[in-house]
Amino acid sequence: MATDANCIFCKIIAGKIPSKKLYETDKTFAFLDIGPIAPKHCLVIPKYHGAKLTDIPDEHLQELLPIAKKLAKASGAEQYNILQNNGRLAHQQVDHVHFHMIPKPSEESGLVIGWPTQQPTQEALQKAYDEIKEKL
Repeated sequence: MATDANCIFCKIIAGKIPSKKLYETDKTFAFLDIGPIAPKHCLVIPKYHGAKLTDIPDEHLQELLPIAKKLAKASGAEQYNILQNNGRLAHQQVDHVHFHMIPKPSEESGLVIGWPTQQPTQEALQKAYDEIKEKL
């Protein structure tokens, strides 16, 4: 299994840095975020080290969303975000794939985002579609 000796999340998995572990399997580790943006903000990570989602083999991704779902249920949150960022421009701070389960109890607490929608032409949509479809 791939690990990185300098990665804070790999150190947490190895027990070298303490955490509030919530759930663990052979391939996955979940714990409370120590810098939460809402109470009960949790992280779910693969034990396989990779900076971006595309760096992780599929077999190490299979449990992540089901565990995020378990955490959402266990948190009691009626509204929540499941978030996964890839790269600095996309707000990733730790270069180890991780999913956030962030309760949204109020307008002030939890994830605060904008959603700047665009109005692409049909031609631009078709071009994007063709480029993605070709590579699938």
